[in-house]
Amino acid sequence: MTGWLPVALLAVPLLGALLLLVSPAVLRPWLRVYGLVVSGVALVLAVVMVATFDYGQAARPQFAVDREWIPGLGIHFHLAVDGISLPLIALTALLTFLCFVYLSWGDARGPGQLLRPRAGGARPRALVFTLLVLEVGMIGTFLALDLLLFFVFFEIVLIPMYFLIAVWGGKGRRSASIKFILYTLLGSVVMLLGLLLVWARTGTLDIVALSQAHGAGMPRAVQILAFVAVGVGLAVKTPMWPLHTWLPDAHTEAPTVGSVLLAGVLLKMGTYGFARIAIPVLPEGAAAVAPWLGAFAVVGIVYGALACLAQRDLKRMIAYSSVGHMGFVLLGFATLTTVGINGALFANVAHGLITGLLFFLAGAIKERYGTADMRALGGGMLATLPHLGSVLTFAAIASLGVPGLAGFWGEMLSLFGAFQPAAGLPRGLFLTFMVIGGLGAVLTAAYFLVMLSRVTHGRPEHAQAVPAIARTGASGVGGWPPDGSALPDSERSEWAGELPGSERSGWAGELPDSERSGWAGESPDSQQAAWAGESPISERVAGAAGPAEGEGGAGGRVLRDIQGYEFAAWVPLIVLILLFGLWPKLLLSLTTPAVQTLLGALS
Repeated sequence: MTGWLPVALLAVPLLGALLLLVSPAVLRPWLRVYGLVVSGVALVLAVVMVATFDYGQAARPQFAVDREWIPGLGIHFHLAVDGISLPLIALTALLTFLCFVYLSWGDARGPGQLLRPRAGGARPRALVFTLLVLEVGMIGTFLALDLLLFFVFFEIVLIPMYFLIAVWGGKGRRSASIKFILYTLLGSVVMLLGLLLVWARTGTLDIVALSQAHGAGMPRAVQILAFVAVGVGLAVKTPMWPLHTWLPDAHTEAPTVGSVLLAGVLLKMGTYGFARIAIPVLPEGAAAVAPWLGAFAVVGIVYGALACLAQRDLKRMIAYSSVGHMGFVLLGFATLTTVGINGALFANVAHGLITGLLFFLAGAIKERYGTADMRALGGGMLATLPHLGSVLTFAAIASLGVPGLAGFWGEMLSLFGAFQPAAGLPRGLFLTFMVIGGLGAVLTAAYFLVMLSRVTHGRPEHAQAVPAIARTGASGVGGWPPDGSALPDSERSEWAGELPGSERSGWAGELPDSERSGWAGESPDSQQAAWAGESPISERVAGAAGPAEGEGGAGGRVLRDIQGYEFAAWVPLIVLILLFGLWPKLLLSLTTPAVQTLLGALS
């Protein structure tokens, strides 16, 4: 009766994207609210799904739609929701909507200018189109219950995310986007081979039937081979050490909304694949590979923490922290216990909320200061921007796993699962993993405290807070990127031509000539920081306690604390971080029955 809900969740953003292609002239004046409305409708549908879900049958697929897609191959358009996928669908719809809130509101100097067609604009129609197609792929991945359909949605997200980085990213967007697409495509090819092996041995692609069979009909050696192939593809997307090297560059160069969705949803697609496909469909392969998966997980936890201690760029530090947090998720899966996998699924959602908030904050800081270099920021943010500094402190404390906030429960349950792993797994080895993971948790606290001491505490060191990129140039306009007059030819070309001609023409063609003029490769974060008449950071910070913004003339701009559109985008995340931290039963009661069914013979 409610089978229309999954279809509607996919159809709304898909139709929204198609309308942008069919009626560009009609919709162009309304772009600032169009994406907000379409993603808002998708969020309402997700809320309806959450409200009407039968929580007493959380292990059973609900809202099911099962139609033949390609009859000759036995491939079905099979969509449904259970206790594992429901939180991730709601998270995806929420984060996408909040990204549009962040983009659609604000004044001419804020992020809202990205959706305001103007000379030198940032291709707003293409940006809305890209985000809506990305939402289709993300939600479809969590709805799909056919192996090939899952793979199709899993791959759909790669193209829009590539363009999100390549077109609207920072100065190093070319190499970051190419590295992202190469790593993820290669991983997907390996995963496809594993899925085809499962199909060849079982004769079906139905995930529900395969999960209920628990590997029946597949010898142990085949299960191990298939698990490794599928696991490698999922590990690249997660990402798991040592397949993580695309992630820091992608996060650093992506625009704010790109970083939020990449950390908040795309990484979860990899870990979700372990829970939905790899473990229930290939239980003997999972049991054989689990010690190796746990070993890679704890190495990633410690490596991510140590890498964070060495970072100066705030976005890059948050990116490396994701490697460590995803290590806890993989460790929970490696235990093959109800407690451990529950912890992994809880950590999935918590990481999406907390790291999404952290990347929103990093984008806001870069917008104001013109840099994300922690040393160049000069410290003292709690004194100069008390509200922004306070929210950054809250997000950092939540991420390091303080009890009472959402970040605590997932990591604690994953470590507890390692204390008593599934029967047949070497308990001594997993106890070692637990100890190493605990050390990683301590290091996590260390790097976040170091970050806070550099950014939020102490006296503002104005003299050190003037990076070259924020100095006023000859044109009298400060901010980033520069107008090009002071750059050597090599750097000017980096900003002028962000894509090869064939790709650039495909994205530039939707705006009239007057709107394509200006900076061809301008990025969202850079536009947000390009305040006309802006003075160096030291002067802006020094004037924070002085006249109100706009009273100081062309050179008297003052750093702004949290704005209305930022407040609207961040408060839902803060509330959910507190809610799940204080009441973890909300998630655990939803995932536990599904996890018990998922483990099957391994229970």
